[in-house]
Amino acid sequence: MAPSAICRPARRSDRIAAHKVQDGERPAPRALAPRLEDAMTSPMSPEQALARRTILKGASLGVGAGLASALTAQAQSTGAAEPSEGPIWSAEYWAKKGEVALNLWRKRVGAPRAGEAPLPILFLVHGSSNSTRSSYDLSVPGKGEYSLMNVFARYGYDVWTMDHDGYGYSGSSGNNSDIASSVEDLRAAIPVVARETGQAKMHFYGTSSGAIRAGAFAQAEPERVDRLVLVAFTYKGTGSPEIGRREQQIEFYRNHNRRKRDAAMIRSIFTRDGHSAGYDAAVPEAIIAAELKFGDEVPSGTYLDMAANLPLV
Repeated sequence: MAPSAICRPARRSDRIAAHKVQDGERPAPRALAPRLEDAMTSPMSPEQALARRTILKGASLGVGAGLASALTAQAQSTGAAEPSEGPIWSAEYWAKKGEVALNLWRKRVGAPRAGEAPLPILFLVHGSSNSTRSSYDLSVPGKGEYSLMNVFARYGYDVWTMDHDGYGYSGSSGNNSDIASSVEDLRAAIPVVARETGQAKMHFYGTSSGAIRAGAFAQAEPERVDRLVLVAFTYKGTGSPEIGRREQQIEFYRNHNRRKRDAAMIRSIFTRDGHSAGYDAAVPEAIIAAELKFGDEVPSGTYLDMAANLPLV
């Protein structure tokens, strides 16, 4: 996970209403669409290259800072040009990927009401090392607003996110949660979003390997994707010191479905590129507090993919 998306406070400090948890939201298991191992683990074929171009044509693609201009413009067009001051409502849902329960988290201003105009949907996709709430709904006491979910909820979005297989509150299949598996996670999750909102198409935002996950999903399910925002996206990784470090561990990642992700590793996310002065030291500590309750290991699949299998999108 790249720290750029979470290292600085967002614009406004917000009041958060008490969390509302939806019970009994586990849909019955369904037949999964074919997995994408071949596409995800081999060099890009001409067909894949064509599919990649199709993403760029079929979805309005934003990279990095383009998020604000692209998505805020739509918020303005739907009457949400100014941030709302109403209380933020939140709810938890569950999807099923086979026997694996996947945890979804939703935030918006005010609870859904029958007959209301639908809000644009923004689905946030997390990266390799941290689960979704510490990535996109982080609380850093005394430091302002660090929750991207809160910020975009106030700009008029119905904001959703999910812990991938083996992360956070979601169950684990025991696999390495690689990019192909992550596409299946999203395939399982999006029908839940569509059921609850009545909308089959939505915006996607991914950071680091979350950007690869989001891009791969857009390639597999273009009809589900409106605007696609990729932050810290790794295409080939050529010349990247961090990818080089992962390449040295390829055999470990091939033989172990999980890797160490302790407090020291989380802190290293903010220091490994030599820019530690650019980040508030309270942020990694808040992430550590949020993440280590899930243990000190995470799946290794996206590290393997980024070390051995790029490009994937």
